[in-house]
Amino acid sequence: MICARPLFIMILAVSLGAAVEVPRPRGVPLSKRQFYEENKPFTCLDGSRTIPFDRVNDDYCDCKDGSDEPGTAACPNGSFHCTNAGFRPTFIPSSRINDGICDCCDTTDEYNSGAKCENTCKELGRKEREVLQKMAEVTKEGFLLKQQLIQEAKSTHQEKQIKLTELQNNKKELEEKVEALRTVKETAEQPEKEAKERHLKAWEEQKAIIRTEKDKAKMAEAFLELDDNADGFVAVAELQTHAELDSDADGTVSETEAQGLLGGVDRVDSASFENVWNNIKEKYVSESQPVEQASVDTPPEESSKPLADNDSEQYPNDDDVPEEEDEEDDEDDYPEEDIDKAPPTVRTPEKKDEDEEAMPPYDDETQAVIDAAQKARDTFEESERALREVEDQMKNIEKEISFDFGPDAAFSYLYSQCYELTTSEYIYRLCPFNRVSQKPKYGGSETNLGTWGTWAGPEDNKYLVMKYEHGTGCWQGPNRSTTVKLTCGKDTTVTSTSEPSRCEYLMEFTTPAVCQEPASVDSSLHGHDEF
Repeated sequence: MICARPLFIMILAVSLGAAVEVPRPRGVPLSKRQFYEENKPFTCLDGSRTIPFDRVNDDYCDCKDGSDEPGTAACPNGSFHCTNAGFRPTFIPSSRINDGICDCCDTTDEYNSGAKCENTCKELGRKEREVLQKMAEVTKEGFLLKQQLIQEAKSTHQEKQIKLTELQNNKKELEEKVEALRTVKETAEQPEKEAKERHLKAWEEQKAIIRTEKDKAKMAEAFLELDDNADGFVAVAELQTHAELDSDADGTVSETEAQGLLGGVDRVDSASFENVWNNIKEKYVSESQPVEQASVDTPPEESSKPLADNDSEQYPNDDDVPEEEDEEDDEDDYPEEDIDKAPPTVRTPEKKDEDEEAMPPYDDETQAVIDAAQKARDTFEESERALREVEDQMKNIEKEISFDFGPDAAFSYLYSQCYELTTSEYIYRLCPFNRVSQKPKYGGSETNLGTWGTWAGPEDNKYLVMKYEHGTGCWQGPNRSTTVKLTCGKDTTVTSTSEPSRCEYLMEFTTPAVCQEPASVDSSLHGHDEF
């Protein structure tokens, strides 16, 4: 045993020039001082047993939770409290007591090791106060900005409510106007429809007359062409001269075919030719049509390209093909009677007359009716567009004011805004309440890292974390998502991005909207000293 009695220390806390003695066993925090009374038996903090008080800090572990040895290394699960006056109190494992390494800035953990420790608590406290001071200034500025944002949000919300009410009233007026103009339009379109139908009907009748006259003219011309001997009749032999009238596709018009076209008689006069003309006019080719020279396929010219030495396949042995057969084949390919025969002539099919000409313009009265209907349509469509625009504006305002922008709508200023952070490889873009994206810095398509999901902060303040979900899917992996952590700052900016897990991104974002009213630096430091 190092000592037979509890080792008491005198803890001096120096704050604002005051020194106070608080006697208690070494390693015990002030918050647990009531459990360590020198004149009473000690009960282990886990309630497992009670021991005489002189066995506290006797360098022997009696309690399972190690609470009887707060100032020695006897218990493996014990902890030692560093008072660290002037800085921040802390706990260290009991195993570090008197191990020759200074863990407590006030050196109290090395009371019996002989280690030369220097008390650095005041210096650490001074540095921390500087950091806290800067943080307090930022928080103060951010909080002031937040108050401005809240006032602007209230004003903007009121303006949008007023605007929404105006749009609602405007919508009712436009709906009534649209219905009235719809009636005007439909009223104007009925006479327009009737006038167009009359015009079209007259045009169809006129075209029918023109087609009939043209058909009669072609029939008369065909009769004269077919009446080769000018005897006033078209006979079987005269029809046979027109091969295009062949019905059985053998290339000629037989006497039977010709007689059938004539209606079973040998000849017809001009009065009876109308029935014949109805049978042949689709095939008949006028003799007045220009004649084209039919193309004659010529055998391909023999290649003059020299053959390679080893190209023996192109010169089969004479034994492989009998000489007589070659000669016969040559004769079959180029019969003598065909060589001297001139290529046949073919008449160009007569182009059909364009009786489907453009419809003539409307008369003045019909055009006036059409113009009136078109004006009614234009006015109606314009009012419909105006109504849709009002409905779109209402939808956008209703969507915006329905968002949860946090207490006092402090985050509303982020709506419809975007903030970027450029790294060595990518440009990250955060559009609060909309989406997060990533784009290669040197060109390439944009990747969706998630669309707005919900607030996802801790229970005491859910407005510290934003969650964006259902982004572009990873290859053989989940859809991308982004968690945005918000911290207090006087500037609104993306400070960092990372990908802690595959397809799961983390973004740090500063905004005045999360700044809380700061406590004074002195009051925050007073909580660090324990007497």
